[in-house]
Amino acid sequence: MELTSKQRAQLRGMANTLEVILTIGKGDITDNVVESANDALEAHELIKCKVLENSMLSAREACEELAKRAHAEPVQVIGNKFVLYRHSRKLGEKCINLVQPKQRKTAGRKYENN
Repeated sequence: MELTSKQRAQLRGMANTLEVILTIGKGDITDNVVESANDALEAHELIKCKVLENSMLSAREACEELAKRAHAEPVQVIGNKFVLYRHSRKLGEKCINLVQPKQRKTAGRKYENN
């Protein structure tokens, strides 16, 4: 599911108050890191991650790689931090309700020549 700009803005606002849950260090993105991200996304849907300075990856590279491997959507990358989102069915009513995109109206009127 591709996020719209309004949905991304909504998630960015929610991520402002989040604490960093996952830290990527000197090693690459390992299976353990992906598993931790999957667990955190199932529990919270929206997670903030940090890339340490001694990491071989930039924050953008780490975000793209982890999003791909965890089947999540990248929301934001700022400095050495990034935010990921993935809808969780386990949370039920506690899940994040994203803004729904508006449907564009098609040409419904027919113009007659008089």
